[in-house]
Amino acid sequence: MADIDKGLPNTRSQIEIPSEEELQDIAVQEEDVEELKGPVEVIPEEDGGATIDYDPGAINTPGTESHFDNLADILPEDAVEPIGNEMVQNYMDYKSSRKEWESAYTSGLDLLGFKYEQRTEPFQGASGATHPVLAEAVTQFQAQAYKELLPSDGPVRTQVIGIKNPQTEQQAGRVKDYMNYLIMDTMKEYESEFDSMLFHLPLAGSTFKKVYYDVPLGRVVSKFVPADELIVPYTATSLDDAEAVIHTVKISENELRKQQVNGFYSDVELGPPGTETNGELSKKERELEGTKKTGKNEPVYTLLECHVNLDLEGFEDVGEDGEPTGIKLPYLVTVDEGSRKVLSIRRNYAPDDLKKNKIQYFVHFKFLPGLGFYGFGLIHMIGGLSRTATAALRQLLDAGTLSNLPAGFKQRGVRVRDEASPIQPGEFKDVDAPGGNLRDAFFPLPYKEPSQTLLQLMGVVVGAGQRFAAIADMQVGDGNQGAAVGTTVALLERGSRVMSAIHKRCYAAMKSEFKLLSKIVSQYLPPEYPYDVVGGARNIKQADFDDRVDVVPVADPNIFSMSQRITLAQTQLQIATSNPQLHNMYQIYRNMYNAIGVKDVDAVLPPPAPTAPMDPSLEHINAMGGKPFQAFPGQDHRAHITAHLNFMSTNMVRNNPNVMAAIQKNILEHISIMAQEQVQLEFREQMTQMQQMQQMAAMDPQIQQQLQMLNNQIESRKAILIAEMTEEFMKEENKITSQMDSDPLLKLKSREVDLRAMENERKKEADQTKADFDRAKLMQSRELAEDKMDQNEELAELRANTSLAKSGVKEMSVLDN
Repeated sequence: MADIDKGLPNTRSQIEIPSEEELQDIAVQEEDVEELKGPVEVIPEEDGGATIDYDPGAINTPGTESHFDNLADILPEDAVEPIGNEMVQNYMDYKSSRKEWESAYTSGLDLLGFKYEQRTEPFQGASGATHPVLAEAVTQFQAQAYKELLPSDGPVRTQVIGIKNPQTEQQAGRVKDYMNYLIMDTMKEYESEFDSMLFHLPLAGSTFKKVYYDVPLGRVVSKFVPADELIVPYTATSLDDAEAVIHTVKISENELRKQQVNGFYSDVELGPPGTETNGELSKKERELEGTKKTGKNEPVYTLLECHVNLDLEGFEDVGEDGEPTGIKLPYLVTVDEGSRKVLSIRRNYAPDDLKKNKIQYFVHFKFLPGLGFYGFGLIHMIGGLSRTATAALRQLLDAGTLSNLPAGFKQRGVRVRDEASPIQPGEFKDVDAPGGNLRDAFFPLPYKEPSQTLLQLMGVVVGAGQRFAAIADMQVGDGNQGAAVGTTVALLERGSRVMSAIHKRCYAAMKSEFKLLSKIVSQYLPPEYPYDVVGGARNIKQADFDDRVDVVPVADPNIFSMSQRITLAQTQLQIATSNPQLHNMYQIYRNMYNAIGVKDVDAVLPPPAPTAPMDPSLEHINAMGGKPFQAFPGQDHRAHITAHLNFMSTNMVRNNPNVMAAIQKNILEHISIMAQEQVQLEFREQMTQMQQMQQMAAMDPQIQQQLQMLNNQIESRKAILIAEMTEEFMKEENKITSQMDSDPLLKLKSREVDLRAMENERKKEADQTKADFDRAKLMQSRELAEDKMDQNEELAELRANTSLAKSGVKEMSVLDN
């Protein structure tokens, strides 16, 4: 456009009328412009000037915008208005489809007992207490899950995808450190919102996290979204295949105006904002919190952020022939619910994505799978048990109240002073009786004491709810530290299977959340980003966030509590202690210290010194002392073998088979490593090709066959070299043996030593067999004792149930009489 109002007068009376020649020149110029630019539009201004638009309608031309521009500013109004109406109507339909789920959740919030109920039925002052079985289950789960899923050191760990090497391991370490720094230090809101989400999860059954890049904050955020704010068709199976996902956003008038001025939303007239009314669910939540709106309600707009698929005119999906395919593409449409005006329409797929897959912003945390999209929480599953326990508790309390403060009938004519006020404990009131015995003038109603049967029934109901919610204390191993390993693991699994499944769902959801976080970080992070942490400075590269490193939660999906972790560590230690020579005892003890939460394990359990290469003389000393030693690559293997052969020729070694066996073992290690090093020199080029081909072997069976043939060739050459070197070693050893055979005293002494060694080995095997037999016998006795205890417990429980049933029958018969 060109602005021509400069220098023009401010009033129409002062405008000079051009001559006919000037008008002809202007007409010729307009014709020239029209031929070059197309139609011209003259727009008069208020100050008397005018604006000439040489290309009107260019703003409505598709293809001139960038990928994520607001298409609502480009599309004509008659195309945008139906979209707003459709989005609001879909929102109302989807919200109606989950009405029963939402109603059950709303009514179940009363079962938490956060608000004491002042009851007038069945009498004034009746008990309004609520049994805390549901509140206990919710708080137990929240506390347990919060500790396991969000440890103090950070919730993220990494694992290398593919072949591990020092480069990928360093890359994984950098990604892990930065992600934990980002979540625990930079994202200040993460811990509090994650804590709040874990409290809502067992109640509603579904909660959500929204992961996106916040431009004003200049960083990625992961925001907690309650289930009542995210509307999804109830028939959908997941967020990925849902036909629409609608997020309701409350925004003030001033904040919305800011977004319109900076161009994020279209500058359209929306009308006056409404008041904040989130429906029955939000109203119920505010009542439980003990808060309410006071004074004038804050005017807010309700925006519907709709993640939908649309086929927009002018922005259709085009096939190879250039014709529209009719396939709907993913868009993000923001609509004002009150006025149904569209504020923005943006593409919701990456610019370089040829498949045009939807960009996912939400992660679904599910407590238990429901019959539809939303999950079931404890309100849905044990709400009935909680209501029954509450009813039984109130009946017991009401029975006690009526028994302590009885009521009844009195004769007509009997007057009691201040009879409208109740009698206080220790108080006597004056009574005017017409005559006769005062006891005969009053008849108290026959209120019973609180029923023991009702008390037992309430205990059964509460126990059932606790077992379902897995909040009953697991007494695994208490008083029976010598319990069999199988019994301990079986008890642990039986008492935790429900919580274990819920924990795995949370683990899978967090894994999806961390993948979204790492993807956004890789897009917005600079090529190299330094950051400071406690104890030093760190550095992260944008290229570190690639497919070679997978970001996963640090929590173990199979372990959800400290008691479970300690029990498993104790079981591991018990198994390893029975046969320590087959186990890494250092690692087992380290696992035990980690399970009980010891911070500085190295100070309590020093790690074993790493094995380092030794000279032949030190190896001989270790052989005589019974200490282990081994060969390492890069040593002078022939020099070591020669030194060992010379040492084997001494009388001291000849008469000690254990030292001789240790040295021969080390010689064979040197032979194996020497053959491996020679093969690497001979097949250097082939082995380099193998490393390059291994990355493609999984996709091409022909490459796999070539790798197998090359590997067989290398192994064959290695076996030939080992055979030649072993033969050379045997020749040298035979020289020593021939010297020993020439001396009859040495031969006799060697035979005596061999017989003594055989006898010692036989005794050792006999002792080991006897110990194994005793251990098996002891374990069998323990299992028999445990089986007997289980049978006794079952019989006792059966007797108790029988007694309870008999007492119930007696109570019913008494009531019938």
